[in-house]
Amino acid sequence: MDEIRVLIAEDEKEIRDLLKKYLEREWYKVDVAVDGEEALMLFEQNQYNLIILDLMMPKIDGIEVCRQLRNKTNVPIMMLTAKDHEVDKILGLTIGADDYITKPFSIHEVVARVKALMRRFFILGSDSSNDSSNETSLIQFKGLMVDLKKYIVMKEGEEISLTGKELQLLKFFVTHPGQVFTKTQLFRNVWDSDYLEDDNTVMVHIRKLRMKIETDPSNPQYIQTVWGIGYKFVGEKDE
Repeated sequence: MDEIRVLIAEDEKEIRDLLKKYLEREWYKVDVAVDGEEALMLFEQNQYNLIILDLMMPKIDGIEVCRQLRNKTNVPIMMLTAKDHEVDKILGLTIGADDYITKPFSIHEVVARVKALMRRFFILGSDSSNDSSNETSLIQFKGLMVDLKKYIVMKEGEEISLTGKELQLLKFFVTHPGQVFTKTQLFRNVWDSDYLEDDNTVMVHIRKLRMKIETDPSNPQYIQTVWGIGYKFVGEKDE
């Protein structure tokens, strides 16, 4: 694509300006909003490839903005939060955020996370790791079909709406069936980063993914927990 456009919604001017400055250095086109209401208005007027939301904003907070955006788009969303409470992180991920950063943060870490989200969102679907001439882009299990090229997931014949990160996580699982991965390994491969602040990032995304693809999330058929180690994807292949 010719241009990557980012929306930053942050009410603190110093942080807003800092993020804008460093992201523009990476040749991203950046728009800013000072509150949640303006963020939603700008979203309706423009097409964005990434949205950065502060958790606590005037008029409409970041959680509600994220919830409304997730009803309209699968574009990656990164949450910024000044709170160090697990409930805030879990809530942000549960309603559809792809990543979060806790203030105070390193601007270089934020830029690295943004670049990782962009790489995974735009490039993952076009990599050649699964594209031999004899290989199809469709992976089918009983009750589940994943199109690795178009990022379409069908459950029992009906399309499922997944966030960008959920799609990336599912793609990693279905292309490595039967293999056991720790939470750290999943984070490194799907989030494209070695920095795992806590286990909740991976756990929340797996729980959300199970809610969407499993018939009984409490007794998962596809994404199974390997106690004391991590997770693995299993499923009966549909040839």
